[in-house]
Amino acid sequence: MPNLLEVKGLKATYGPTEVLHGIDFGLEPGRITAILGANGAGKTTTLRAICQMVRTAGSALFEGQQLVGRATEEVVRLGVAHVPDGRGTFTALSVEENLRLGAHVRRDKDRIAGDIDKMYSRFPRLGERRHQQAGTLSGGEQQMLAISRALMLRPKLLLLDEPSFGLAPKIVAEIFRILRSINSEDQVSMLLVEQNAKLALELADQAYLLETGRVAMAGTSAQLMADESVRRAYLGV
Repeated sequence: MPNLLEVKGLKATYGPTEVLHGIDFGLEPGRITAILGANGAGKTTTLRAICQMVRTAGSALFEGQQLVGRATEEVVRLGVAHVPDGRGTFTALSVEENLRLGAHVRRDKDRIAGDIDKMYSRFPRLGERRHQQAGTLSGGEQQMLAISRALMLRPKLLLLDEPSFGLAPKIVAEIFRILRSINSEDQVSMLLVEQNAKLALELADQAYLLETGRVAMAGTSAQLMADESVRRAYLGV
């Protein structure tokens, strides 16, 4: 089966500074892939490059269609949803208004209400706060809303940037449990950027390790967890 996403020689720049130096990786359909690395390794930039939010060169094929050179909205319409670091909810809008915005590019308007109910079933706290202003939610609830809003697109690929950042361990465990169920039940492929390497490798099927904008290591999650250098540098064991 061909990869859902196939990246070859992908470069990304901010102004005159090149951050990604021609990285290669693939993402299998229905699987969870993690990108690991230290701060400044290019993890967040990789997600932004896939979404065409930064200047890029090289190739990123999604279901055989080239993403490089497209507008970000076109990438979204192809079925790529992005949950950015910092959550990015519309704080002045209610929970339900945020969810409806997540579905704004969909054509099957008759199914949106049912999908909102599905989000409330997966994240009961959001259902309890459906009319509450998003900016008044806790950090964990805002992360749940950001993920739910992205899922309202009915994406084939969900990009997650540091979903555990700043959250209590109990909330993180709950969110990651739900992500696993979304992947297994709905077959939504995921590309996960996560500073907590142990957490990411426990969730993911495969992983890539970035160092200063280059892929330094790749393999299954089990292989990376067993690697001595990865264990010392990223797992603290």
